[in-house]
Amino acid sequence: MSLSHQLWQANSDLAHVCLNLPFVQGIADGTLAREKFMYFVGQDAFYLEAFARAYTIAAAKAPTWEDFQTLYKLAGGVFTELQSHNHYATEWGIDLRRVEAGPTTRRYTDFLLATAWGSDVGLTAAAMSPCMRLYAFLGQELARSGIPDHTYATWIRTYSDPDVDTLAQRLEHLTDRYAGDTPQVYAAYRYAMECERDFFQAAWDRAR
Repeated sequence: MSLSHQLWQANSDLAHVCLNLPFVQGIADGTLAREKFMYFVGQDAFYLEAFARAYTIAAAKAPTWEDFQTLYKLAGGVFTELQSHNHYATEWGIDLRRVEAGPTTRRYTDFLLATAWGSDVGLTAAAMSPCMRLYAFLGQELARSGIPDHTYATWIRTYSDPDVDTLAQRLEHLTDRYAGDTPQVYAAYRYAMECERDFFQAAWDRAR
């Protein structure tokens, strides 16, 4: 079993916690309040900018040209995701330029950037993998019985797309290649998963 698979299995409890959060279930059935999703989109856009920066920092440290290219292309995938957020922002009247990061968002982005600056490619990939793998998991689970026709169908369609799973695999390949089977790697992965859970919960709580 690969290290990335072991890490995911060790944190499957948090993946299912995220799946069953009221915010995610509100996306699943279309009942999520508009203001909660709007807050989430703004925070996620801020987060994704830091995520892209972490990719580029890791790319600069990549031991091989091939891995540099992989990380560069993964950063490009984040830019594509940000375009979808811009679409939501335009459609729903969100001014992303005025978004201020909440404490939960800031805690997550500070962790990612500190890891990227201070660690090697393996640990950085391990810290970034939960985001990619979790969203692929959530998209696939929410689309399991078919994609419903409601407000959040596009979100489900986006993250259930096989391309998201492919991007997650590319990042996991770097984890397997460069990260060690160490307590530090497991702790970084776990912390990122906890940040993902708290990110969804903060969007649910913030706009009550």
